[in-house]
Amino acid sequence: MKTELLAPARDLACGIAAVGAGADAVYIGADRFSARAAAGNSVDHIARLVDHAHTYWARVYAAINTLLHDDELKAAERLIRELHARGVDALIIQDMAILELDIPPMRLIASTQTAAVTLREIRFLEECGFSRVILPRELSLDEIRRIREGTTIELESFVHGALCFSVSGRCSLSYALGGRSGNRGECAQPCRQRYTIHDAKGQRLPAGKHPMSLKDLDLSDHLGDLIAAGISSFKIEGRLKDEVYVKNATAYFRRKLDELGVERTSSGTAEVPFEPDLRKTFNRGYTTYFFSGDQRDVFSWDTPKSVGERLGIVDAVGDRFVDIDTHKAIHNGDGICFFTKEGELVGMSVVRAEANRIHVQSTAHLLPGMEIFRNRDREFEKGLKKWTPHRTIAVDFVLDETEAGFRLSATDEDGAVAGAEIELEKQPARKPMGATLRAQLARLGETSFTCRTVTNRSSREWFLPVSAMNELRRAAVAALTAARNDARPRPAAAVRTPDARHPDRILTYLGNVLNRKAREFYMKHGVETIEPAAETGLDLRGRKVMTARACLRREMALCEGRGAQPQSLFARDERGRLLELRFDCAACVMELYGARLNSSV
Repeated sequence: MKTELLAPARDLACGIAAVGAGADAVYIGADRFSARAAAGNSVDHIARLVDHAHTYWARVYAAINTLLHDDELKAAERLIRELHARGVDALIIQDMAILELDIPPMRLIASTQTAAVTLREIRFLEECGFSRVILPRELSLDEIRRIREGTTIELESFVHGALCFSVSGRCSLSYALGGRSGNRGECAQPCRQRYTIHDAKGQRLPAGKHPMSLKDLDLSDHLGDLIAAGISSFKIEGRLKDEVYVKNATAYFRRKLDELGVERTSSGTAEVPFEPDLRKTFNRGYTTYFFSGDQRDVFSWDTPKSVGERLGIVDAVGDRFVDIDTHKAIHNGDGICFFTKEGELVGMSVVRAEANRIHVQSTAHLLPGMEIFRNRDREFEKGLKKWTPHRTIAVDFVLDETEAGFRLSATDEDGAVAGAEIELEKQPARKPMGATLRAQLARLGETSFTCRTVTNRSSREWFLPVSAMNELRRAAVAALTAARNDARPRPAAAVRTPDARHPDRILTYLGNVLNRKAREFYMKHGVETIEPAAETGLDLRGRKVMTARACLRREMALCEGRGAQPQSLFARDERGRLLELRFDCAACVMELYGARLNSSV
């Protein structure tokens, strides 16, 4: 079974870096209607990425995964048509209105924002013509297995990166607190902010300063389990991250998959001149989240910032220097950080490193025995910034005689075949030509190919001028490039079942129906009552604004089990706004209800 490695692209440069580092596919946001509004790209830049990726039979998926207003539908339709014309391989969408627009036949990927969790919901998306569904991050391995057993649709799973506190597509917290909607690509990340947790009597509970901030996901040790469970694509989160992150994470997961013997869905190989290490790029610490079926060390509630890798323990503190017990090399300019006795994260730069002694501007708050972390490895980042990934496709050349001259055939690692001929008078060679022939045919320069073998099947050793060898090579490579383009796999769009029935008869505002076309879609598929989305201007005070599987009661050792009916808790932010935390213990979820200002609770 082939399994895809899918990497993020903030921009064209990140996308090219991802392909070069071994990604089989890249996802990128257009300049409008993307769930990462700060990472939009022009159609021209996306088209350039498509051309580059298709060289290696890698794919490009365009994210148009926000909810759309009525007056945006025509613009979205035009954008989709442009992207299709420029060769984009699939669209990642959330708003079902897109299925009601006049768009070309394209492969559709259901965004994780569609919040398809149950088997019935995923089957519905499959019947509606989706080729793939991006699974919610909070699913366990057993839940993924059950979905796979009941469907044939491609399943995409996040394996690395930031975690939303809420179930995707079911969060209105940012919109409720400040009018910036995550469903419109403008999430202000209020879950990463400071809150104090109180019970109904106003008693403060010890839940840390950022009680809704989660660690980052890392399932790199469970890729084999996910493959066995039927995952088609492994997704790295990070459309707001830089090239260093993309290169490191992509190269890391490419190596892990290659070690498992996973067959790639794209072509070519990139030489990676460094040791990929997930701890050396942005992370808040790592968790497997609910992969094993229960909550596993998921909170990063002391800080929402990057902590990086553990460096060691403070041995001694002197006048602007610190001795660290560590086996790792420390460099001038490294970024280090530590938690004070009060639990505050403090960061600083290494002015000068002398083995395990580092000189810094200030040693305030540092004490022997404290853990030191490195959140910026200057030499590691410098190496990644210098590295320009160059991916190559292996090609075998065969030289044959023709009646009028010679033919050079080229066969690449995917089995694509092409060739070129040259008319040339045959003259016996005065000396062996093998080394020269190989040297000239291997001069593939900045092409996407690398010479693997050269076979001369001529009846005898003929003389070929170097200019003739070069002419044959150039023509054969051009013909092979065209043959590869013709042979590139182009999966068809999925077939849509017109009479598919939605699992629910009623959709509340949490169904995210923002426009008339989405409403028409759901009514056509059996939904009878539809409440408009929160983004229509609903007053969310006292209404549910988030559903989370991560539970604060459990993290604070207050869980009483699935049969319990605990009282609400309350979260107050630094502006005095209050959220009510309710606990549905039968479903094992925590729900947040709308903000109330300056409550006395």
